[in-house]
Amino acid sequence: MHTENTEAAQPLIQIEREDEIALVKLNRASKRNAINDALLAELDAAFSHGLNGARAVILHGEGEHFCAGLDLFELLSKRSPDVLVGMRRSRQWHRTFDLIQYGELPVISVLKGGVIGGGFELAAATHVRVAELSAFFQLPEGQRGIFLGGGGSVRIPRLIGASRVIEMMLTGNVLDVDTAHRIGLAHHVTDNGAGLARARELAGAIVRNAPATNYAIINGIGRISEMPLGEGLFAETMVTAMTRSANTDAAKRISEFFDGRRQASATAD
Repeated sequence: MHTENTEAAQPLIQIEREDEIALVKLNRASKRNAINDALLAELDAAFSHGLNGARAVILHGEGEHFCAGLDLFELLSKRSPDVLVGMRRSRQWHRTFDLIQYGELPVISVLKGGVIGGGFELAAATHVRVAELSAFFQLPEGQRGIFLGGGGSVRIPRLIGASRVIEMMLTGNVLDVDTAHRIGLAHHVTDNGAGLARARELAGAIVRNAPATNYAIINGIGRISEMPLGEGLFAETMVTAMTRSANTDAAKRISEFFDGRRQASATAD
């Protein structure tokens, strides 16, 4: 009881700002950052209206683990024979994770320790994933008699393939960080404790991009890649035109690129 009172007294999501970078931290280390309804609501609020003025986001977890997934104790305490109750909870996860994947800001996740179940689903909604050597990935829903409910059956197969997701869920097998990097799940791997620094470096590069271009990248690439060829090419044309129109400094950026190339060539000569 004392633990719950202590937890209730502090925010489950903490937000810090470093200039144009927002750091969003899962702050439930005593529960390995497992996602309960309250944490999900705070995460939803953060990505709905709590990041004004930011140009990129770093999502990370307090303690030794990124996120152990769904809070099973809360699930059991709130279980209901009404199937709509479970459907509403799943749809809330979908809404929150959609805010992350299809919002206005690129999101970098820093993964360490357990990236399990719903935590894996959360990581799959981010755009750049930095994994420390301690990170491991697991989908234990099959052993628990439940199913993915946070969009993982849609997002994760798009990252690592449906066959691998089926195997992981049937067996409970764990992906280590080397395998995750090899199959493209983790984009960057760092030593333990170095993930946040690497994420800051990546975020620093991202915020130098034009905001409209970042928006087009995180909202367009995934959707366009799933379209038939003709529709995809048309959508690309439209997004390209809109991005160029929105980026009033596009010509300046292109000129600066070529100026840099010319200066580098002159220096080499």
